Amino acid sequence: MINIIMILLMVVVFYFFMMRPQMKKQKELKAFRENLAAGNKVVTIGGIHGKILSVDESTILISTEGGKLRMDKTAVSSSPEDSLDKK
Repeated sequence: MINIIMILLMVVVFYFFMMRPQMKKQKELKAFRENLAAGNKVVTIGGIHGKILSVDESTILISTEGGKLRMDKTAVSSSPEDSLDKK
C-alpha cells in the first residue's frame, strides 16, 4: 500500500515540476506566434534576427541585414526584447 502511495506521489511531483511548466511555455509561445504582425522584430530558432514585413496564414516574410527570408511561423522563437529580459 505504501509503495502505491509513493508511486502516485512521484507522478504528481513529476507533473507539477516537469509537465505543467512545459505546457504553460507552449501556450505562451503559441499565443506569441498567433499575434505576430508586420513591423515586429523577431529572433528565429536558428538565431536570425529580423523585422517582419508581412504575415500570411502559416508563413512570415522577414527582412534581415542579408535580404528577405520567407519562413514558417513555427521558426520564430521570440522577440529581441524577450532575449534581453532573460539576461
